[in-house]
Amino acid sequence: MSTHFQTETTSMEKIGFIGLGRMGKSMAANLRKKGFALVVLDINAQAVKELGALGASAGQDVAQIARDCSIVITMLPSSVEVEQVAFGAEGIFAHAAKGSVLLDMSTIDPLATDRLQAAALARGLSVVDAPVGRLAEHADRGESLFMVGASDADFARVRPLLGAMGTTVYHCGGVGTGGRTKLVNNYVAVTLCQVNAEALALSQRFGLDITKTLQVLYGTSASNGQLRMNFPNKVLAGDTTPGFTIDLAHKDMSLVLGAAHAAKVPMPVAAAVFESFSLARASEYGRVDFSGIADAICDLAKIERARVPKGWTPPG
Repeated sequence: MSTHFQTETTSMEKIGFIGLGRMGKSMAANLRKKGFALVVLDINAQAVKELGALGASAGQDVAQIARDCSIVITMLPSSVEVEQVAFGAEGIFAHAAKGSVLLDMSTIDPLATDRLQAAALARGLSVVDAPVGRLAEHADRGESLFMVGASDADFARVRPLLGAMGTTVYHCGGVGTGGRTKLVNNYVAVTLCQVNAEALALSQRFGLDITKTLQVLYGTSASNGQLRMNFPNKVLAGDTTPGFTIDLAHKDMSLVLGAAHAAKVPMPVAAAVFESFSLARASEYGRVDFSGIADAICDLAKIERARVPKGWTPPG
């Protein structure tokens, strides 16, 4: 994205941002750093204050943001929160001017996105679904990936914003395709966490050297992005501070199963992974990073948790 195009976009559009959680706050910060005029809103006053220090304005409420901003971004935990913000007497759709865009970056039920789209069209508004790929640390660095469902015109309109928050943007098709692509992606990512956790627990039970086991796995087709990129920096280093929690992974697997049932696609592996994450949540692992499923499996089997030596990095 050229600087000239970005400046033109900044001068033309005021952007609302609702939802300053672990990833949303970093994305909003990157928008400000790239010069976008931003109005932010969150139940966490500290997050709003931190964005204010970067030059963002604090929104009074959803209705005010909808009135003042031609593009409103939502980055919220679930379909419930997104629909609460969009619908109702004080919601986005009731107060946004015709031609405004709701850019939803949350991971929600695809049928909820379809409902948003139908309601927006009836009011002369637009919806873009652009859920986020990659991890929280990528969001911190402005290196997120976006899967976008939008008309060609709306995609062109929001593309500069996405380019300010990430490095990779895929236009997957019409409204709803972004969220559905995200469910496919997260199904694989969460399932790989489960598979890796079971494999590492087995390695621990066998008494194997964890670094030797990892070197073998990295050198064969068993290697995967979670094992190479996430696990060494998180659970295997003893760090389970959340980038993406087990609670959220569980929520996403619920969405995967719901969408699969609606589409009549059997997904027995997804069902098993969902229940494993249910067990982890019941054992108070819900708020840890989703790589922490490895600790949960080891604890369940009464095995020493898998850890690599301090400073160890994956080969290659």
